[in-house]
Amino acid sequence: MNTIHVDVVSAEESIFSGEATFVALPGEAGELGIYPRHTPLITRIKAGSVRIEKADGTQEFVFVAGGILEVQPHCVTVLSDTAIRGKDLDDEKANAAKAAAEEALKNAKSDIDLARATSELAVMAAQMAALRKYRSKK
Repeated sequence: MNTIHVDVVSAEESIFSGEATFVALPGEAGELGIYPRHTPLITRIKAGSVRIEKADGTQEFVFVAGGILEVQPHCVTVLSDTAIRGKDLDDEKANAAKAAAEEALKNAKSDIDLARATSELAVMAAQMAALRKYRSKK
């Protein structure tokens, strides 16, 4: 069976490192699917879930808040400031952060505050969607 080595790294730690048969993740222009021996590629990714089909047939989900994807024929690297394992996503924290982002959006006093709050709200919406996707696959 052909596999590709996958590394998902946040600013603080390595989230996943292992062999996979397929990786799907949210590219800026749409969903990207990566198989072994994929053409080399470097691109930005947006907030959403990374689905890794591992060599043993199981799946791993990781939420990323955007970042960079590098693909080589035998290696995929996902670099993100924030990455959270699917099993570590928390409904309460996500809902609280979404509420805080909505409140910041209401209270924005400048264009910068508005842009920051809008970005945070988009990331939290993507995290909640990733959480729902993870829960439905379990």
